[in-house]
Amino acid sequence: QVQLVESGGGSVQAGGSLRLSCAASGYTFNTIGWFRQAPGSEREGVAVIDLLGRTRYADSVKGRFTVSRDNTKNTLYLQMNSLKLEDTAMYYCAAADQWLLADNPSSVPPARAFLIWGQGTLVTVSS
Repeated sequence: QVQLVESGGGSVQAGGSLRLSCAASGYTFNTIGWFRQAPGSEREGVAVIDLLGRTRYADSVKGRFTVSRDNTKNTLYLQMNSLKLEDTAMYYCAAADQWLLADNPSSVPPARAFLIWGQGTLVTVSS
């Protein structure tokens, strides 16, 4: 059974860093990435990467977050630096077998394009 399991969330002060991980069991997906959802808000794309190493980032995290993947371990990472209060959210790992970035040359693909989702890991940034 294919599963995505996130880890690495926690509480951090503004300006600090966290590294999220997502272990994908049973399959290597072409496109995989991170979404987040804050209370009362819609789920938004954060960063996505495909098997060719192409990436897309939300404007709000460019220059602060870095997405990467280790295909030998089937693991996705999100290095988050210079965290802000507005980064507080539940962070979800999502995966798709399609080459989604070919159809999205400059933006993170929509959440509806991803069929496999993890349970989420909570990131709380405080002042």
